[in-house]
Amino acid sequence: MAKENCSIVTEFILLGLSDVPELRVPLSLVFLLIYGVTVLANVGMVALIQLSSHLHAPMYFFLSHLSFMDFCYSSIIVPKMLTNIFTKDKSISFQGCMIPGYKSNVINHFFCDLPPLLNLACSDISVNEVLLFIVVNFNEIITITIILTSYLSILITILKMRSAEGRRKSFSTCASHLTAIVVFHGTILFIFCHPISGTSLDIGKVTTILYTMVIPMLKPLIYSLRNKDLKETLRKVVDSKMLSRVLT
Repeated sequence: MAKENCSIVTEFILLGLSDVPELRVPLSLVFLLIYGVTVLANVGMVALIQLSSHLHAPMYFFLSHLSFMDFCYSSIIVPKMLTNIFTKDKSISFQGCMIPGYKSNVINHFFCDLPPLLNLACSDISVNEVLLFIVVNFNEIITITIILTSYLSILITILKMRSAEGRRKSFSTCASHLTAIVVFHGTILFIFCHPISGTSLDIGKVTTILYTMVIPMLKPLIYSLRNKDLKETLRKVVDSKMLSRVLT
C-alpha cells in the first residue's frame, strides 16, 4: 500500500450490520430483546448467587463471575451498535478502537473487531496475521484441552452412576453446556484462525453476533435452568416476592 494513500485518523466510522433503512426497526428490536435478556439473566444470576448463602460455593462463585463478564462484554458492544442503527453519527473515537496509520477510517463492522481493523492497515499485515493465528490457536488449544479434560472426568463420573435417570439428566446438562462452548469457540476459530485478507466481512459480522450477543445471553439460561439448586433458589425468591406483594 502506497504511503500517500494512508491517513492519520482521529475517529472511525462504523458501518454496522446493514445500511437498509427498512431493517433498522426489526434489527434494533431483535438486538434490544437479546440485550435485555442478557442483562436480566446475567445480573440476575450474580444477584441470586450473592444473596443466597447456600450458594456460596466455588462452583457458583465461578458462575457469578462468568455472568458478570458476559454482562460487561455485551454492554460494551450492544448499546453502541443500537445507537448506530438510528443515529447519523456512527463514529467511534480513535481511543475507542485503541489502534495507530490506516488507508480509511470506515470500518465495515458494528464494533472495532480486530480483523476489519487490520484490513484497513496501510502496512503489510502478513506478520500480524501469523502472530494472531499463533496466539489465538495457542489460547484455544489450551482452553479447549482444559475443557475437554474436565468433561472427560465428568463423563467418567456419570458412567459410574447407578441410576439411569441420573445419568440421563447429567448427560442432558453436559450436552447443553457443550453446545454453548462449541458455538462460542467455533465462532472464534472461524473468525481469527484463517487469513484475514481472505475473510468475508459480511459473514464475519454475522458470525461475531454469535459470540458477542447470543452466547452471553444463552449461558446463564443454560446454567440456571439445568441446575437444581439455582432453580429452587429462584423459585423461593419469586414466591417470597409474590407473597410480600399479596400481604402489602
